[in-house]
Amino acid sequence: MARRDRSALSDSTGTGSGREAVAAVWRIESARIVGALARYTGDFALAEDLAQESLAEALVTWPRDGVPRNPAGWLLTVGRRRAIDTFRRRSALDERYTALAHDLGEGGAASGSAPADPGHAPGDVLWDPDQIDDDMLALIFISCHPVLSREARVALTLRVVGGLTSDEIAKTFLVPTATVQARITRAKKTLGAARVPFEVPSAKERAERLGSVLSVIYLIFTEGSSASSGDDLIRLDLAGEAQRLARVLTRLVPDEPEVHGLLALLELTAARFPARTGPDGEPVLLEHQDRRRWDRAAIRRGRAALARAEQVGRGLGAYGLQAAIAECHAVAPSVDATNWERIVLVYEALGWLAPSPVIDLNRAVAVSMAQGPAAALPIVDELVDAQSLSNSHLLPSVRGELLIRLGRTDEARTELERAVQLCGNERERTVLERKLADLH
Repeated sequence: MARRDRSALSDSTGTGSGREAVAAVWRIESARIVGALARYTGDFALAEDLAQESLAEALVTWPRDGVPRNPAGWLLTVGRRRAIDTFRRRSALDERYTALAHDLGEGGAASGSAPADPGHAPGDVLWDPDQIDDDMLALIFISCHPVLSREARVALTLRVVGGLTSDEIAKTFLVPTATVQARITRAKKTLGAARVPFEVPSAKERAERLGSVLSVIYLIFTEGSSASSGDDLIRLDLAGEAQRLARVLTRLVPDEPEVHGLLALLELTAARFPARTGPDGEPVLLEHQDRRRWDRAAIRRGRAALARAEQVGRGLGAYGLQAAIAECHAVAPSVDATNWERIVLVYEALGWLAPSPVIDLNRAVAVSMAQGPAAALPIVDELVDAQSLSNSHLLPSVRGELLIRLGRTDEARTELERAVQLCGNERERTVLERKLADLH
């Protein structure tokens, strides 16, 4: 556990209520608990249910009896005993129950509730230090398994790896709690039906599935950095959770360059958060941001992660290239002094490596800064003709800006009106409306 996490736990358990202590321990240790129980039972869905039962019992017991000396061990012991109860119900004499009961030292005795302060012995198979990292890695790969829908991967990752409750996930994505619970339940059933084992994938399979893991973390960060709906432009808690997951992943798979590339991208992007909104939460565009407010520590971390990605790989991947673009912004003293020609070249490389209409749109913006709006407009018009991003406000807002710079005001007004209609975020819509009003 990181030193910062230990301090947070100490503060929560020392001065906070029992329920606050439960929340603090759960956020820090939930992934390890679920992972250990999954390895112990061989059943991921069951392990997640057992961990939730432990959480529910702690919410009742700790406020009443006090926080145990070893909170994580308490939760794990309750989960393990619930596992024994489950296997006992399935078959009182099967070999799995006998082995589990033997490990606990119960000799087959009835389990009941957890003791006031259970811990884990040095030889406890659940807290084997040689297994914890593998448990975490297996948990991440299962949560992001390709058999699951994108929404299910995000919800399951935030639940079992991030330690967020269904209510917290629902609030973050502005959906009903019942919707989140249904996604998680369906995801666990899907994993069970597909007989996905709880294990770290082989080297070959890991390379194939790593993209899904990185995609989920990036989706979480994207929603946090530019909320698709609601009143807030940035959701720091969600973006921060994605950064934490990326840091965990760099420790678990230190030789994967794209993992470091993703972390670099998240750090360099998050570095601009302090300057991206004004006093009232309104968006501040890049050219108007006070760069003195950028987080220099995050920039240093991001550049270090990018350098690591270059060291361990044979060229940058898609996330690494995006990080390289973010680095260009991070080191530039102003918009005019930014190396836009380099950014255009990196976007061209990114377009070959990971073709996407969003990449093409961003390249058009870079071209407009390097060569002028007339050179960029044909790129945007190609996207319009291809009906790319037809439901996004980004395309008409960029095209409208280019038309404004070219003096084609009437056409620009039409584009901005469409952008306002399509924009789901209240803060971004206000900026577009203000720009539209200026044209009148």
